[in-house]
Amino acid sequence: MTDAPVKNLVTASGPEPAPEPASSSRAPRRKARTRPAKEPKRKITWDRIKAQRVLLLMAVPLLMYQILFKYVPVYGWAIAFQDYKPGRGNIWNQEWVGFENFVDLFTGVNGERFRRVVVNTLGQSVLTLVVGTLGAIVLALLLNEVKNAPFKRIMQNITYMPHFLSWVIVASLASVALSLPSSGGFINQGLMNLGIVQEPILFLTEPNHFWGIVAGTSLWKELGWNTILYLAAITAIDPSLYEAAEVDGAGRYRKMWNITLPGIRPTIVVLLIINSGWILSTNFELPYFLGNGLISETAETIDVFVLRYGYQLGNYSLAVVAGIFKTVVAIILVGSANMAAKRLNQETLV
Repeated sequence: MTDAPVKNLVTASGPEPAPEPASSSRAPRRKARTRPAKEPKRKITWDRIKAQRVLLLMAVPLLMYQILFKYVPVYGWAIAFQDYKPGRGNIWNQEWVGFENFVDLFTGVNGERFRRVVVNTLGQSVLTLVVGTLGAIVLALLLNEVKNAPFKRIMQNITYMPHFLSWVIVASLASVALSLPSSGGFINQGLMNLGIVQEPILFLTEPNHFWGIVAGTSLWKELGWNTILYLAAITAIDPSLYEAAEVDGAGRYRKMWNITLPGIRPTIVVLLIINSGWILSTNFELPYFLGNGLISETAETIDVFVLRYGYQLGNYSLAVVAGIFKTVVAIILVGSANMAAKRLNQETLV
């Protein structure tokens, strides 16, 4: 009795086909696309509303606050289309001028100055956002590696405390720190002691330094506070992942790169999307208190411009147009960032 050929062998379910060589020209070359399964949307029913009625009632005061202070004042945008004069009475007794105020703001007498302050606002905000985000992530990673609980709490308290200082006090401290050594400027004194500079630098009189001053001061004040969410996200990572990585011989830095950072990536993306809406709403106090005539070309932001050329000169229509511009840009930035995150299969707001 001779052995049957391999191609004639059968199984319980029928003939077993011979495998086709991987190099065959008939083999399909199309790559299978793997898409993450979408969770089914949960419908809102009266039963769900009734079951969560306590939470909904708790949300009512906050909802009323948002409506009263965020949406009701929107009717004041009508001032942007008027030659508003307070002496004429209420908002509906004004002279309507259409888009004349918009044209004046962007192309009129103050057009060049406004375009410059938009660039200043973008530069200060983007630099502050990048430095603050990277600093908070690095500090959160370092604090997570501290095993001594009392020392960790002390370090957290030290980094949190500047957040509770007002921006006026922070601006005053920054002004003193950046002054001459004879006036308490320890930054100049330290640079001279290290031999980095031979004579003091007048930081607040040189325009090229101002964006860095704003970013550095904001970093010092908000660094510890911004790490709270990242530390909370780190605590949600499964500890078994670290144990498995340690068994495989991974060190601290390898665990940070391959476990901790991917674990907090959704939090980083969501915070970046939210913060993108505040790009044109940079800090007002630092440019206002630290700025002066010598550095106004790089220090003046949109909010400072609105205060000086809008409210102080009685040009309220100009101020409202600038506010509308900021709102529209914020909506576009948040929507674009959310869409980009969705295309990259990252966490999104909606």
